[in-house]
Amino acid sequence: MGMNKKKVLFICTHNSARSQMAEGFLNAYYSDRYEGYSAGTEPKKINE
Repeated sequence: MGMNKKKVLFICTHNSARSQMAEGFLNAYYSDRYEGYSAGTEPKKINE
């Protein structure tokens, strides 16, 4: 029986930096246990 990954949603206002970084860190370091996603309540352009 395979292990089910928990899904984690990171939300910030614009989804332009913080939530995307959190998603990336989670997926980079813990992808064996979690699936990270990000979203924003008022999506804007990516903050470079």
